[in-house]
Amino acid sequence: MIKRNVIKLSERVYWVGSRDWNRRVFDALIPLPKGTSYNAYLVVGNGGKENVLIDSVNWGFEEELEEKIRSLIDPDTISYIVMNHAEPDHAGAIPYMMRIASKAKLITSRRGAKMAQVFYHVPEDRIKVVSDQETLSVGGRTLKFIEAPMLHWPETMFTYLEDDKILFPCDFFGSHLASGVYDDEIEDLMIHAQRYWGEIMMPYRSMAVKALEKLQGLEIKMIAPSHGPIYRNPERILEVYRRWARGETKRKVTVAYVSMWNSTEKMAQQLAEILASEGIEIALHNLVQADIGDLAKDLVDSKALVLGAPAVLGGAHPLAVYTAYLVKALQPPTKFAAIISSYGWGGGVIKQIKEILGQLKVEVVGALEINGPPTEECMKQITEIGRVLVEKIKEEV
Repeated sequence: MIKRNVIKLSERVYWVGSRDWNRRVFDALIPLPKGTSYNAYLVVGNGGKENVLIDSVNWGFEEELEEKIRSLIDPDTISYIVMNHAEPDHAGAIPYMMRIASKAKLITSRRGAKMAQVFYHVPEDRIKVVSDQETLSVGGRTLKFIEAPMLHWPETMFTYLEDDKILFPCDFFGSHLASGVYDDEIEDLMIHAQRYWGEIMMPYRSMAVKALEKLQGLEIKMIAPSHGPIYRNPERILEVYRRWARGETKRKVTVAYVSMWNSTEKMAQQLAEILASEGIEIALHNLVQADIGDLAKDLVDSKALVLGAPAVLGGAHPLAVYTAYLVKALQPPTKFAAIISSYGWGGGVIKQIKEILGQLKVEVVGALEINGPPTEECMKQITEIGRVLVEKIKEEV
C-alpha cells in the first residue's frame, strides 16, 4: 500500500486532503490549468480522542482521505466532522466519512443542515447546528464558528481553532492549484488567488466585506483554505482581499474582443494602442482562445472594459454575448466601458451588448459600429473614444 502524504500544520493539526493534478475544469465553467486541491484538516484531541475533521474531499478521493486519517487515528474516534460548505468538492466524502466514523456528528450552519440532508442524506439526529460566533470545546481544543453566507453559497461558515489561531475558511482565500503546501513556496500565488477571486468571490463583494469585518478581532497565525496553498503569512492574502472586496481598481483596461475577418480586431488593437500610449495598463483577450479565468482575473482590478464583436446571424457574435453575460454575472468593479463592432449586412451589436450589461453600474463612454473594414475616419473615431476613456480613467478616484 502506498503511504499517503500527511502534513503537520501545528501540534496535533494535520492536512489530510487530496491533490487533483488532472482536473481541468470546475463547475463546467472554470478552467483549471494547474489542477486543484481539496484540503481537509484533522484536529487530534488529547490522547487521540475526541478528534475533529474539518471539511472533506471531492467524490472519488474518499479512500485516500480515509488512508491518511488512519495513519494518524482510528476514524471511529472522530467526534465531529465540520461541514463549512456543502459543495461536493468539500462535502462529497461526508457520507463515506459518516459511515467509517460511526459516532461522529456533522457540524454545520442552520442552512447547511438542510443541505446535508438533501445532498448527503445525513440523518437529522447526527447533525449539530451551530450559530454565528458559537464555540465548542472538544478534545482539549476550542472551535469557533463564524457564519459567512454567500461566500459563495448561503450556508457557508468559517471555523477558527482558537488555541492554534488557525482559520479554516473553506473557499474563501482559496486558489486552484494542485502544487505547493504553503503560500511562500508559490512564486506566482497572487495571480492564482486573484483569478480565483474573480471567478468565484467577486460577485459577492459586499458579503466579503462583512466577513472580513468579522475577522478583524481575531488573531490569525495561519489561514488554511479548502483549495490551494496554506497561508502561514496570513496578512499577505488578507491585504489583497480587503482591496478586492472594496472594489479598488487600477488604471487598467480589459480589452476583450472577437473578430471574424480582422475588422473588429483592428479596431480593438487601435484602441488598446491609444490607451497604452497614455500609460494605461492593458489586458488584451482574443475571445477565440481566451481563458475565462484569466479574463475574470483581469476584471478584478480593471477600471474599464472594452468589448468588441462583429455581427453574425442577426446579432452579436456568440462569444461576445457569452462574455457580456459572464461580465454581468461576475459583477466586477469596472466603472467605464466602450463597445466596438463591425458588420457586413446587418448590425445591432451595440444595442444587444448594452442591454446585457444594462444592470451593471458601468458608464458606456463610447460605442462605435461600422459597416465593413475600418477606414481612416473610423480609426479617428476610435482614437477619440480612447481619449475620452483615458480622461475618465484618470479623473476617477
